[in-house]
Amino acid sequence: MRLRPFIAILVLALLLAGFLLLWFSGNSLLGRLGLGAGALDVASRPTGGDFTLHSANGPVRLVDLRGRVVLIYFGYTSCPDICPTNLAYLGSALQDLTPRELDRVLVLFVSVDPARDSLGHLASYARYFHPNIVGVTGTPKEVAHVAALYGAAYRKVPQGNSAMGYLVDHSAYTYVVDPKGRLVETLDHAPSPRLVTKTIRALLAED
Repeated sequence: MRLRPFIAILVLALLLAGFLLLWFSGNSLLGRLGLGAGALDVASRPTGGDFTLHSANGPVRLVDLRGRVVLIYFGYTSCPDICPTNLAYLGSALQDLTPRELDRVLVLFVSVDPARDSLGHLASYARYFHPNIVGVTGTPKEVAHVAALYGAAYRKVPQGNSAMGYLVDHSAYTYVVDPKGRLVETLDHAPSPRLVTKTIRALLAED
């Protein structure tokens, strides 16, 4: 019976040590997901809004996509795990839609690494996950403007002697824009395809 207080204290100490390890790790999963107060700073509360970025097929203007549900995800093609996972989930959700529904849905994959993500490479990378996922980017200033509108955060992290040079820590939310162009929902990282499909269909039904 006397061991119980000791075990409880030991468990609490281990939990605290684990929390502190995550908190102070600059390259932790929490940091890359944009979770935790000290992970990535978001300049302003997301309001959404129109913007213009660039794809391999020309400019993409959000205002031109009225009548569609648009999902916006910020990332980059060299992302080792977070982006492929999220895009795979979104692609799976799109597979569950009917052709008629797909005509009214688009995913914009916004690269926050325009220095390395050419429009051609970005197009083929996004298309790999689903034809309705379109890769877009812009100048660093243009990308920063769109990120501020939607509350996305990102930062370069040098990798020393790595051939890649740097990684990009970034938040990993999916921003849902309704057919009227309004930001109506923010989905956490790797949302289940069922949830994504349900969200899309609910918005299509409202329009």
